[in-house]
Amino acid sequence: MTLNKHKNEHFHFIGICGTAMGSVAAALQNRGYTITGSDQNVYPPMSDFLIKNNINVSVGHDENNIPDKVDLVVIGNAMSRGNVEVESVLNRKIPYTSLPELIKRYFLQGKRNIVITGTHGKTTTSSIIAHLLNDNGLNPNLMIGGIPLDIGEGGRFTESEFFVIEGDEYDTAFFDKRSKFVHYMPEIVVVNNIEFDHADIFNNIEEIKLSFKRMLNIVPENGIVFVNGDDNDAVEVTENCRAPVIKVGANDNCDFKIENLNLESFNSSFSIKDNSYQLPMDGEFNVRNAAMAIAVSDFLNIDQQNIIESVSKFSGIARRQELRGEEKNVKVIDDFGHHPTAIAATIGALKQRYPDSKIWAIFEPRSNTSRRNLLQSELEDSLSQADGVIISEVPNPEKVPDGELLDVESVIENLSSRGKEAFIGLSSDDIVNKLIPLTSSGDTIVVLSNGGFGGIHEKLLEALKVK
Repeated sequence: MTLNKHKNEHFHFIGICGTAMGSVAAALQNRGYTITGSDQNVYPPMSDFLIKNNINVSVGHDENNIPDKVDLVVIGNAMSRGNVEVESVLNRKIPYTSLPELIKRYFLQGKRNIVITGTHGKTTTSSIIAHLLNDNGLNPNLMIGGIPLDIGEGGRFTESEFFVIEGDEYDTAFFDKRSKFVHYMPEIVVVNNIEFDHADIFNNIEEIKLSFKRMLNIVPENGIVFVNGDDNDAVEVTENCRAPVIKVGANDNCDFKIENLNLESFNSSFSIKDNSYQLPMDGEFNVRNAAMAIAVSDFLNIDQQNIIESVSKFSGIARRQELRGEEKNVKVIDDFGHHPTAIAATIGALKQRYPDSKIWAIFEPRSNTSRRNLLQSELEDSLSQADGVIISEVPNPEKVPDGELLDVESVIENLSSRGKEAFIGLSSDDIVNKLIPLTSSGDTIVVLSNGGFGGIHEKLLEALKVK
């Protein structure tokens, strides 16, 4: 099935206000399909985006939201049995699908799909690849979990043969427990790294590796896989892949070897295959992300001098070490990090960027893994890199199995024993009230959360303004 067939079809999206759901719904609406949707939480900016694209959205879930003559219902990943619209679809025997499968059927067929995978760095690597292709006139399709600042949108659908898509190992839907990335018809795959994550659906890292192996098993022989040559688990999952495998990393076995690394504030320089690069980002992990993008661009025969110039112009991604504001010479940084490895990398990069600054880390254990105690000691080690730490109480603790809840008090006690100023925050307002009196001119506050965290960034800036 392609986009040019059956333009009179009517699709209904359950959970339409998710970033990817809304972007795909708008793309289909703009290509002539009839689109409706519903969601429990309908608010800007997604509500404004959907209105702008003339999509009718019902607030709340009700079986009457499902149109009588709908052709296909797209059920979002957050939906489960018991949702009244899901039950209505099943009872009425209406055809339904997941978002990843819809993307495959209506957007990815016939495209050269570049699928970026791994526990960490997917959004940044996807964004750098998208920027390199876009900057060199290839106008790629995009489906990225963040917003590349050079492009201004994470979801974009063009007539280009290239599709850059972030490949998540999380499951597809309540009725399809395969990882999302197995739907994405990969030709070019990046495997950044593999660590244990998504504790709500995976029991151990071996299950995660099996999911990656299944995805790599569908890469065609004329495709290619770029893998982190310094990550043993990532290398292992590529061992039986029928497509060529190219290693990218810092050791001597890597085909694209990162050399002459020099990390400075707001800038990192390095070389690969005798070509020198300047990346306007902090941290070794971002150099590794850029190296993957360089290797992919080289495979696509983009001129090497153009790659060098495009890398030097990359502007970054929203919510990745993003400066949200500065008041009284105190900076407030927003970052999506929530896994211990990502937290450590972010704090390390900020120490590189602001070497004379006191770093305050505010962490919200909101993800399904960070709410659990499975990586509690690793979390302590990561947060200990900051000078001061505030951790919020675990949101929705009732959703965590008995005996697995993160012990925030224990983490705080252990950080305090390491000489860190460490506190528990009962709410975003409580955190602001505790932290602001402790800040001094020149400090940096980094908010680590994969959610909105009660608007804490704006609250911090407002409190600093009147301090």
